[in-house]
Amino acid sequence: MRAHHVHIIHSTVVMAMQQEKKHQLVEDVEAPDGGWGWAVVVALFMASALVFGLIRSLGVFFVEFVQYFGESAQAVSWITSIGVAMQQLLSPIGTAACNAYGARRVVMIGGVLSGLGFMLASQATTLTHLYLTMGLISGSGWALVFTPTIASVMEYFSTRRALAMGLGFTGVGLSSFVFSPLFQYLVDFYGWRGALLILGGLSFNIVASGALIRPLRPTKVVEMSKSNSVSDNCRSFFSRSCQYFELSLLLHRGFIIYSLAVTCFNAGYFIPYVHLVAHSRLVGFSEFQAAFVISSTGVTDILGRVVSGWASDLRHLRSLHLLTIWTALVGLFLLLLPLCSLQGHYAGLLTVSLAYGFCAGAMTPLVFSVVPEIVGMDRMVGALGLLQLIESVGGLLGAPLSGWLKDLTGSYVFSFVVASVFLFLGTIITMTLPYFCTCTNPLPLSLKKKTKNESTEADPLKQVLPVDSIENIQNPDRIPETLPSQNHLTETSLEVKDAPLSANRTESGATC
Repeated sequence: MRAHHVHIIHSTVVMAMQQEKKHQLVEDVEAPDGGWGWAVVVALFMASALVFGLIRSLGVFFVEFVQYFGESAQAVSWITSIGVAMQQLLSPIGTAACNAYGARRVVMIGGVLSGLGFMLASQATTLTHLYLTMGLISGSGWALVFTPTIASVMEYFSTRRALAMGLGFTGVGLSSFVFSPLFQYLVDFYGWRGALLILGGLSFNIVASGALIRPLRPTKVVEMSKSNSVSDNCRSFFSRSCQYFELSLLLHRGFIIYSLAVTCFNAGYFIPYVHLVAHSRLVGFSEFQAAFVISSTGVTDILGRVVSGWASDLRHLRSLHLLTIWTALVGLFLLLLPLCSLQGHYAGLLTVSLAYGFCAGAMTPLVFSVVPEIVGMDRMVGALGLLQLIESVGGLLGAPLSGWLKDLTGSYVFSFVVASVFLFLGTIITMTLPYFCTCTNPLPLSLKKKTKNESTEADPLKQVLPVDSIENIQNPDRIPETLPSQNHLTETSLEVKDAPLSANRTESGATC
């Protein structure tokens, strides 16, 4: 009977360790750094083009809406503002849905919503209708598209992550360069209603790009279903929500510091895109010259994204250190933009604008690539959603503050100076992150805990079974087909019952 009990214990431990190995294989999927990952980069290219590239080009409809509805420019500007606010504020909803149901489904649903919003907007009769369709519906779709696609690219790449992100984000610059004249042509030929219908059909291509995403890891719903059913039944709705939204990150020191830094970046980053043309016109340059400045900035923005990803993947410097360099340069060129144009030097303004566009494009992919280094890959999806939610404060306050300073002083000089201060402040905050001064990326906290748990879970086995049995369990191929003899099993069971073995004792009682 004792021999039978020992055999049951032995078999149970073997099965438990085999299941643990299978579970670890599911969790510890290594990023392929290529292969189908490049198809996911194409999905990011499409998503970034059809979200932020489209947002940047919606100004073509601005004059049409003002003339048709007879409303003020401020009232019409709320259409785009609501859409951008929804994209950032609802990003945690998108990441929570991604944790629950996978990125592919979420991105495809977001594509449907973004296209549906534009198609419904083509039938608008009031500005409120446009607020609800282009702002609320399409903005909600953008929230379900952008962040899950970024997270999918990060899962597929590790050593070449920054390059993949940079290539994916080139969709923003290219679409900004192409969409503005295209949308103007559509408005002239079909009217603004027909143009919005075509934009809706164009946005439906996000559904196809979302279908390219293949998950590498099971969602948290699948992982939780594999756990103990009793604990699942006892888990409250609040705890599940905290797990999907990764709300524990709000107590993560590094994440909070980094979110504050990115909020400062966001407050100053978009100021040239909003006021550089107006500043150029105000200091005496022609309409064509002012438009060419912002267009050339978009070209160098594309180049900066690719160069930044390539330089980061060389691994000569940490991505976090490269990010601080680029953000400091962006702040410097923001400070130089008004100074180079005060005396009517167009060549100086154009040169600084090109440098600003390059550095601004270079910092964008690194802002997202640094997130896994701070929170780890297991919480990266939720971290991206919360990060966009927090940084939206800077985006919403930066442009109004810049406009208020212009009204107060009569020029945009102080607007650009304050924008550069925000960039420098964010750079200083980034330098206060834990382990910032180290030359190598620290091991994420989740991996440290996992390594510690793996080492402690092995100790109870050593306390119950002999050393030889432990070796056989860890190497199932070495387990003999025949069972140990009756005498050996009896001796082992008596020893386990009467005097449990320590980790340093063998059957005969000798120390290792």
